[in-house]
Amino acid sequence: MASDGKRKKRGRKSKTQTTLDRITSTINDEVFSVNNVEIVNSTTPTSAKKHENRRGRPKKRSKHSPEKPEKPPPLINGEIGVAPPVEGVTRVVPAMDAVVKVFCVHTEPNLSLPWQRKRQYSSSSSGFVIGGRRVLTNAHSVEHYTQVKLKKRGSDTKYLATVLAIGTECDIALLTVNDDEFWEGVSPVEFGELPSLQDAVTVVGYPIGGDTISVTSGVVSRIEILSYAHGSTELLGLQIDAAINSGNSGGPAFNDKGECVGIAFQSLKHEDAENIGYVIPTPVIKHFIQDYEKNGAYTGFPFLGIEWQKMENPDMRVAMGMKSDQKGVRIRRIDPTAPESEVLQPSDIILSFDGVDIANDGTVPFRHGERIGFSYLISQKYTGDNAVIKVLRNSKTLEFDIKLSTHRRLIPPHVKGKPPSYYIIAGFVFTTVSVPYLRSEYGKEYEFEAPVKLLDKLLHSMPQSPDEQIVVVSQVLVADINIGYEDIVNTQVVAFNGKPVKNLKSLANMVENFDDEFLKFDLEYDQIVVLRTKTAKEATVDILTTHGIPSAISDDLKP
Repeated sequence: MASDGKRKKRGRKSKTQTTLDRITSTINDEVFSVNNVEIVNSTTPTSAKKHENRRGRPKKRSKHSPEKPEKPPPLINGEIGVAPPVEGVTRVVPAMDAVVKVFCVHTEPNLSLPWQRKRQYSSSSSGFVIGGRRVLTNAHSVEHYTQVKLKKRGSDTKYLATVLAIGTECDIALLTVNDDEFWEGVSPVEFGELPSLQDAVTVVGYPIGGDTISVTSGVVSRIEILSYAHGSTELLGLQIDAAINSGNSGGPAFNDKGECVGIAFQSLKHEDAENIGYVIPTPVIKHFIQDYEKNGAYTGFPFLGIEWQKMENPDMRVAMGMKSDQKGVRIRRIDPTAPESEVLQPSDIILSFDGVDIANDGTVPFRHGERIGFSYLISQKYTGDNAVIKVLRNSKTLEFDIKLSTHRRLIPPHVKGKPPSYYIIAGFVFTTVSVPYLRSEYGKEYEFEAPVKLLDKLLHSMPQSPDEQIVVVSQVLVADINIGYEDIVNTQVVAFNGKPVKNLKSLANMVENFDDEFLKFDLEYDQIVVLRTKTAKEATVDILTTHGIPSAISDDLKP
């Protein structure tokens, strides 16, 4: 899934530009060394070299001297054919037969009009066969799916597929096909180890520009914790310089042994960047598969519900009671709903995670000559696993055995295919805030266009209870009863008749069971909405009929 470059705006710097600055400032000469160029171009037949463009004027030939005859093409088994393969390069043709084309019909929910869905649309992407009669592809390739079909290489038949699991955070989906004919003559892809820098990779898939299979080659440029655009999370990822275009999503990346080392899933699109693609590496893929096999469903990646601060300043380390040989990071805030909130405290210094020491900049040893963020250690665990965390508190070293869980945000980054919740009374449409909702209301530039208070809650607020939601008045369907309130849009509901609104379900229950004369809603910025109870409930029926809305309350909120 490609993330488009953002335009610069006055007052704030585009995040994409910031990411690009970071990428371009840390590229070293090794990535573009002569050795890498040779590996990338090693699949070019030797007979094609004579056709390369040369600089300068063409060599003059004498009118009387005959042209030299061209060297005949090489003979293979007595026949004219392609040049023999370059030594040291392993062909991955057998594994390419396991790469399939994924056809999906999507029907997205309309979050701005939550009682209906958007017009369906079709997409195509890539996938590949693994063991156990299963197929891997990207989660965004089958998001909000209504039908998924697969087509094998060289086949004219599309087979109906069943979605077994969707891992939104890691952007991986698991499919299967019930038709036995699909599996005939298909060998599953074998997984390889995590590659090293400058290792050759070959990305195979069905990108735009044609209908047949496509192969692009490159090298591994970087291995680090990446931001997964679809899942709005950070996990281990590979950066490669092979082209990854629309339609490549879900296709495998092979090493020179023909083993799969990752899944293509997104790329950086910017006028100052070329051929920057990203691949989901095998540790993340295996975590997803083993999670599904262990639990029968995808349960997610665990996270520590904390915000931390680097301890690189020596004066701060002394003030916090750290010894000269101690390193770690300081806990700023703890999510009240997370299990670790029962044992950890703000200003604790995390010294190690499961016996691995954490540096003052939050990194841990990764491989020879490499370091990586300590969140990598957490992402290697499974939901429900235990981990030993060593902290420094008041100059004393303490150890805690913590049960890890998934992290819930106050404003969820995705809806995971669930229909949106809503409640309507007297034309007031109440709904909950999520990142897809903000994107639906304000477009891709929602980080600049959405109300500041909602953005502040998105970036910094933590839920105070497991079921807390941000409830807003999405819009007001104009009617005689709501005269004067028409301009209220995306404003948070703080309380109803003096009682705090914890979530949408509690608000709907309070309004439905309220019998006093007036309904009073306390909104943000000290706004209030007052409606006569009997008239409001009577007017709701006519408003629903006028706008063709089937119900005043979504199914998940009904008692």
